Amino acid sequence: MSRLSPDDDDARFIRRLFLTLGVIALAATLYFIGDLLILAFGSVLGAIVIHAIAEIYNERLRIPARPALVAAILTVLALIVFLGWLFGVEFRTQVNVLVTRLPGILEEIGDQLSISPVGAKVVDAVRAAFAGSRVAQDIGGLAEGAGQLAINALLVLVGAIFFAVDPKVYERGFLLLMPPSKRAVVEDALGDTASTLRLWLRAQLIQMTSMGVLVGLGLWWLEVPSAAALGLLSGLSEFIPYVGPVAAMIPALGLAATQSVSHVLWALGVFAAVRVIQTNFVTPFVTSRVVAIPPAMTLFSVLAIGAVFGLFGLFFSAALLVVIYTLIRSLYLRDTLGEDIPRSRHRTLFDSAGNERDSPEKLD
Repeated sequence: MSRLSPDDDDARFIRRLFLTLGVIALAATLYFIGDLLILAFGSVLGAIVIHAIAEIYNERLRIPARPALVAAILTVLALIVFLGWLFGVEFRTQVNVLVTRLPGILEEIGDQLSISPVGAKVVDAVRAAFAGSRVAQDIGGLAEGAGQLAINALLVLVGAIFFAVDPKVYERGFLLLMPPSKRAVVEDALGDTASTLRLWLRAQLIQMTSMGVLVGLGLWWLEVPSAAALGLLSGLSEFIPYVGPVAAMIPALGLAATQSVSHVLWALGVFAAVRVIQTNFVTPFVTSRVVAIPPAMTLFSVLAIGAVFGLFGLFFSAALLVVIYTLIRSLYLRDTLGEDIPRSRHRTLFDSAGNERDSPEKLD
């Protein structure tokens, strides 16, 4: 046997070595382009939102598919402009009060807590944790340069429009990268993921609306300054489980402290009461048929995703967790272990053998 060609053991070792190096290279690539990947994921999420609105126009108003898609894109743009006008014009005074008073109020609260030895240790621990977290560093960077946030948001919006206009092109290209025998399985998993995300987004919209309205009305009843802006901020914060509502509660308590200590306690009572209503009535009603992820898994997964991908990763962490959970159900539990998990109904590009179907361009 020629020693120029490796024997079976050497060939097996070389294959494993190259496989290991490939996995390491892939992990390094994902780490270094993590910010770009999370923006791309946000664009995909935005495209799903656009298509969900287009389906409403198409099914309820009987608008043809293409005009309905255009109307959905215009609706999303109008909503973004409305939110910009709401915070930039209508709530400008309230937002200015919120921004200018918050640092001083937090400093006063820290000074009051530092009077006692236990309070001083708590304040030191919070400051150390805030200074050492990547999310906190990202927030500080955004405070210094909001332009980067605007550019990233614009990239997500433009990418969402591109993905929404012709999603099958990107889906077909991704599936062609898979082995032919696995294309149909991966396509089914993508269909399950898209259906689950669509339902999850509807549930999130209901929870965000109820949270914002209830908190806003409660703070308005307490005569807390900027109640409308705080209610809207609380509603938007529901998109980030656990972390978002806690972060949104801080400015509300800070502005309540400008009135009196009793206002702070009453504001805490409002948030506690709204959370009880959300947890026991709203959330079980809207999410019971979508996806049931254990709370502890949700909490630590959100924190882990935020630590890896930064602020934008924290913002999209809940949706990313839903995707990971659905893919595990579809690819591992159903197609690998053979569990009886139903498949979603959607049009497919590839048959069970992984071959492309005829005239895929006619699918929309």
